[in-house]
Amino acid sequence: MTALDIIIMAAGKGTRMKSRIPKVLQRLAGRPLLHHVLDQAASLHARRVVVVTGHGATEVEAACAGYTRATGSFDLQFVRQQPQLGTGHAVQQAMPALAGDGMAVVLSGDVPLTRPDTLRALVDAAQGAGGNERLALLTVRLPDPTGYGRIVRSPADGAAVQRIVEHKDASDAERAIGEVYSGIMAVPAQRLAGWLARLTNDNAQGEYYLTDIVAMAVHDAVPVVAHCIDDALQVAGVNSPAQLAELERAHQRAQAAALMEQGVRLADPARFDLRGDARSGARGELVCGQDVDIDVNCVFTGLVELGEGVQIGANCCIANARIAAGAVIHPFTHIDGEKLGAAVGEGALIGPFARLRPGAQLGREVHIGNFVEVKNSTLADGAKANHLAYLGDASVGERVNYGAGSITANYDGANKHRTVIEADVHIGSNCVLVAPVTIGKGATVAGGSTITKEVPAGALGVARGRQVSIADWKRPTKQAKG
Repeated sequence: MTALDIIIMAAGKGTRMKSRIPKVLQRLAGRPLLHHVLDQAASLHARRVVVVTGHGATEVEAACAGYTRATGSFDLQFVRQQPQLGTGHAVQQAMPALAGDGMAVVLSGDVPLTRPDTLRALVDAAQGAGGNERLALLTVRLPDPTGYGRIVRSPADGAAVQRIVEHKDASDAERAIGEVYSGIMAVPAQRLAGWLARLTNDNAQGEYYLTDIVAMAVHDAVPVVAHCIDDALQVAGVNSPAQLAELERAHQRAQAAALMEQGVRLADPARFDLRGDARSGARGELVCGQDVDIDVNCVFTGLVELGEGVQIGANCCIANARIAAGAVIHPFTHIDGEKLGAAVGEGALIGPFARLRPGAQLGREVHIGNFVEVKNSTLADGAKANHLAYLGDASVGERVNYGAGSITANYDGANKHRTVIEADVHIGSNCVLVAPVTIGKGATVAGGSTITKEVPAGALGVARGRQVSIADWKRPTKQAKG
């Protein structure tokens, strides 16, 4: 297999996006468009990737650097195109970074949905049989090709590509052609370097067009072939918010279809989102056991694992979490494990309106109810916090009952401290446990207490003012005016 070097054109401003963010950093499924194209390069096992930057170059290069730290699968280099003088000029900037002995594949940084098997077929077409060199173009058949460059094939066999003719220059017969060029090509790097050196900007725009090398290849008797597909989404670019939204929904619909083929029940595949993690650059991945049921408007981010029979209620957001078999996540629950991850044990009941933050580790049959927040805490089997509570930096034992309105005061203004609640403890309502503190096994904390010292095992901890009743007490009244 000839070594593959990828050129990604990512210099454009994207004026129609009406955004300060460079176009290739606009997000699809939670990740920059350019990250999706880098995924394509990784799928081809590229030796080197050269990203041509221009508008917002510093931001674009920083986003790419974050991606390479996550994968490390290819050598990444950047070149800058200043000023931007067309597609041919962009590729000219990249050529000095290529070794010259491989196959060059030209991709666009705003075309995120090209399938790996499509690109591999394109590379195979460029390599040809017996080592014959070819220029291979990725083309697509469109029901309405208006505005696109048409692929004109040889009339003799209808196979070899003779030229690409722009819509404005095409005859009526050529405008009837439905096959158009996608902007993606594969070509031997040594041939590409020679053709790029012969490009001119003798045109109305004063730009160097990469498509001009097709005529050069024909002149040099190098076969020009096309790998033609019918799926326009694979070569669709993003030039406006409307186009970005269209590709987002198409991508999500495809992910939903793949999950349903595996047996996942989606209440409405049109209201489902699986996104990558923008913080780590990782792709979105949802791993489901048998008989998983997901209601509408749920968003999954990063790596999420759902065990057999898990039920996810409507309007939940779940990121970087493992949810074990039989657990039920009630509607409007927010789970975000970030780097620490979050875990929900078998048969647990979470929500509605619950929040699990990084480091939340819940055992079997744990109950976390409405408006309960858990952060960096472990809850052992059978523990319950059913209403309006906060557990931060805590270790909670088996069968603990944690009352409504109770909190762990884990932060002293400078450092975090840990609360230990041992098995079978009962925490009354509206309690404050000031960390570091330990509540011993089987102890009880009376409602309304502020606990600052250890409560021994089996003891009742009470820390509140004694109730006093004042007979015949009169409420204050307003003074009459004037």
